[in-house]
Amino acid sequence: MSAALLATIAIMAAGVILFAEWQYKSFYDNLPQPLRSELDVLEAKDLGNSSRAMEIYNQYWRNDLLFGERWSLTIGLLICLPFGLGIGFWISRLITRPLASMAEVAVRVEQGDFSARATIGAAHGEMADMVTTFNRMVDALEGLEYERRATAASVSHELRTPITVLQARLHAICDGVITADKAEFSTLLHQVQHLGRLVGDLHTLSMADADQLSLVKRRVDMIALVSDIIPHYQPQLDANQMVLELDLPTLDEDASEQDWADIKADPDRMRQIISNLISNAVRHASQGGWLGMQLRRENPENGPDSVVLRISDAGPGLPAELQQFPFQRFSQLPGKRRSEGSGLGLSIVKALTIAQGGAVAVTSSARGGTCFTLRFPVA
Repeated sequence: MSAALLATIAIMAAGVILFAEWQYKSFYDNLPQPLRSELDVLEAKDLGNSSRAMEIYNQYWRNDLLFGERWSLTIGLLICLPFGLGIGFWISRLITRPLASMAEVAVRVEQGDFSARATIGAAHGEMADMVTTFNRMVDALEGLEYERRATAASVSHELRTPITVLQARLHAICDGVITADKAEFSTLLHQVQHLGRLVGDLHTLSMADADQLSLVKRRVDMIALVSDIIPHYQPQLDANQMVLELDLPTLDEDASEQDWADIKADPDRMRQIISNLISNAVRHASQGGWLGMQLRRENPENGPDSVVLRISDAGPGLPAELQQFPFQRFSQLPGKRRSEGSGLGLSIVKALTIAQGGAVAVTSSARGGTCFTLRFPVA
């Protein structure tokens, strides 16, 4: 509206000036030629306000000064009001059109329709940036809503499967169809343990989403941690005929180098992250027959030093359907059934890594499989 006000004032001023010029021209044309020449000389000498000039004005000016000002103001208002109102309406429409679009989209989002987007129209500058940011917010809300629905559907499916198995086998035991022996109890226990892992993983993710994850951070030596984890998984690697290539730096006894791989993290959560990635490789990439683990300290150009752990395999790699969202919960190929795990392992890896100030990324490994890169700032 400030632009409309300025435009109105400018048009009014122009109208007053034009009317004043017309009055002066009428006065000048009616002067006798000698007085016209004399007035020109006075104006040229910058004596337009001298006593002689005032005498000529008083003698030959035929119009009432107040009458002229009133007409100037009236004409100015008649000219500027329509233009000012028109410009003000046009500017207000430019401003309110994107706002009205945003308000309409907000109502539709409130009703659960996340497909609507606000239109920028002819807006530019800060207004266009605001509409773009608003649409990005709606995009994020749509993504969260999609993930919420997909998670709810997947959780119900994952819970239903073991519960259905338990219910059917317990009914069979009660009816005498199945003998309640040690093997049967072992099968039932396996289903219960699967339920326990699923519920535990869901609890971990929910606590991470609520930023209430319990973390006991302290200095953690990544070299010692990785070296301690590997023996626990060596039997699984041997059983799946996977060769472990462990690339850990060997340090001398210089005390200044002993803490270069230290990070500030929860050792139990770090153990969970690394264990999930190793288990994921064993489960999905055992046919490659190789697992690589490399620990390095890197110094990026624009950032602090980081301890980087890369866990690679030689399996088939991530399918194309999962490459865009590798850490999505319950992600799997359409039509495939999950034989082991809860489907939340990679989601937990990402949640725990971010909660401890780190970052995780996934790329293709040098052997055609998958490479997960964990990056944590040096303590």
